[in-house]
Amino acid sequence: MDNDNNIDFKDLWKKQSVSQPDMTDLLARVGKFKKAALRSLWMTNIMLLATSAFIIFIWIYYQPQFISTKIGILLTILAMMVYVFVYNKLSNDYKSIDSTQTNQEYLQKLISIKKKQQFLQTKMMNFYFIGLTLGICLYMYEYASRMSVLGVSLTYGITLLWMLFNWFYIRPKQIKKQQDKINGLIEKFEEVNHQLEL
Repeated sequence: MDNDNNIDFKDLWKKQSVSQPDMTDLLARVGKFKKAALRSLWMTNIMLLATSAFIIFIWIYYQPQFISTKIGILLTILAMMVYVFVYNKLSNDYKSIDSTQTNQEYLQKLISIKKKQQFLQTKMMNFYFIGLTLGICLYMYEYASRMSVLGVSLTYGITLLWMLFNWFYIRPKQIKKQQDKINGLIEKFEEVNHQLEL
């Protein structure tokens, strides 16, 4: 057999270019995720604090007479403050994501954030919605007691329908959107780590 026809496949295999994962794109996605998460955190803080301030203003300005109204106001504010307090614990996790970390550190940080988000989206969101619903229903009782049966039915009916719509439609969509973002990043980092191990 002619020596020119002998091909060293091992040598050719070593020389072929291996497609490396695009780390700059992945790091850009992580940076975008971090900015969006921090922006969402700040917006939630501002909205819930402004709502609490408005509720306190209503309490001071209108001077409710029934104890149920006062309990409702306190319960509503408590639900919002506890939710914001727990949500703010995620800010350190978001802020600690930086470009000097290794792939493994990125992956561990994202998994940690995912676990905390799941706790926030389940247990804390349940507490928030239950506290908010009870608080609003108690708050409205004083004013509803002056209405006709039709007025009470409409007031409570519309309020509870809006809360159910939020609970069963808007909340699951937001949770899915958040989970898709973080799951996508985790999958990419797992893929990169797997490629680097080969």
